[in-house]
Amino acid sequence: MSEVEGRIFHLNVSDGGVPKLAVREAVLTSEGLEGDRQRDLRYHGGPARALCLFALERVLELQAEGHPIFPGSVGENLTVVGLEWSGLAPGARLALGAEAVVEITSYTAPCKNIAGSFAGGEFKRISQKVRPGDSRLYACVLRPGRLAVGQPVKLLSET
Repeated sequence: MSEVEGRIFHLNVSDGGVPKLAVREAVLTSEGLEGDRQRDLRYHGGPARALCLFALERVLELQAEGHPIFPGSVGENLTVVGLEWSGLAPGARLALGAEAVVEITSYTAPCKNIAGSFAGGEFKRISQKVRPGDSRLYACVLRPGRLAVGQPVKLLSET
């Protein structure tokens, strides 16, 4: 397998809800980014959903389609650039920066709370079931660490 590398474009946190706002750096713990909180723990957060990731390339495609989405507006903690997004799936492991390692655990089901990021409120536009490869991804933290915008994101293993 050839090495696949991207970069952290945005780190995003909030005190609950969306949009999540950009920070330059953050500490990733087993529970997620320090300073980030989720309102409804039935569907968000916890060890298996500690981190939500999305691709800048998908954000740009959605903007080109006329959606008012921007990094962090759909609740992702990490907006990454340069990875083959549609090829990532549960089981894939990513090295984030020099310290952290995460494993993709599931595709993220979109909900009405992110409807404001989509023309006509069409939040299902990023549903894995409707548009495979366009979904956000949840990950668990295998190794915590300090993250910063611009750091590398490396695909360590595929499913």
